Amino acid sequence: MTIFLAWLLDALWGEPPARLHPVVWMGSYLRAAKKYNDGTIKRGVLLWAGGAALSVGSAAVAQLALTRLPAFVQIPLAAALLKPLFAWRALKEAAQTVADAPDLPEARKQLSWSLVSRDTSELSAGEVYGATIESVAENLSDSVVAPLFYYCIGGLTLAGLYRYANTADAMWGYRTPELERFGKMAARTDDVLNWIPARLTTLCLLGASALAGKDTRRAFQVWRRDSHNTSSPNAGQPMSTMAGILGRQLTKRGVYSLGAEFDEPTRADVERTLRVTNIAAWLVVAGATLWMLRRRL
Repeated sequence: MTIFLAWLLDALWGEPPARLHPVVWMGSYLRAAKKYNDGTIKRGVLLWAGGAALSVGSAAVAQLALTRLPAFVQIPLAAALLKPLFAWRALKEAAQTVADAPDLPEARKQLSWSLVSRDTSELSAGEVYGATIESVAENLSDSVVAPLFYYCIGGLTLAGLYRYANTADAMWGYRTPELERFGKMAARTDDVLNWIPARLTTLCLLGASALAGKDTRRAFQVWRRDSHNTSSPNAGQPMSTMAGILGRQLTKRGVYSLGAEFDEPTRADVERTLRVTNIAAWLVVAGATLWMLRRRL
């Protein structure tokens, strides 16, 4: 029931205020620690580990405290603590702002503000909508499937560790002269932790595709062919699956192409993506809830 209640909290209220958000606290630590970057792997490992210890320790203390409470108090409190460790409503709203933008310049701006870190100023309409679709598919894994997966196997402690690792990768895990070595620990740990969730996300997307009446066979074929086209071992899993579901190419100039034989995506494809991924997200929540109930029996 904890997962389902946390899901309802997300649907009804979205993200908690920044001052109460543990991911914001993680980001504050990572931003401060980044100032001590000396360009070495060792310094990056030590500072990454310090933040991990704080995140895991805090989550473990909260988990232990919950076990001492009666169930009628424990469940809603656990749901309130779990909710900030995943995000679905915020992701959908961010994608919708791009789809609802009145013109291309505004769509580029919304994409840059809320979904991607790349320069969007020269992107075509197809690239803008494609990047939005990619972000929704990838973050279905990073922001929903993975946190709930780790909660199912390790409670708040593992979910907190995952959320920290994913946030560290988002802030430090870049192949730039400044961060190539310093952020290596952050990038590699995120790759390892996301390996299973990314592939579970593909399964959920294929299931959602079937339920939505999409071409699931085509989605499977594109996934098998293109899932390793990205430099990340995980991002290409849900992204290539979504390219196949939509029958649209998802391309990052000079980096990768998924579903290259298809046309570029349109604004309507963002809406289609949100419908399919919403079904997939509900499949994840239902599966995670049933898993936790089974463990209690």
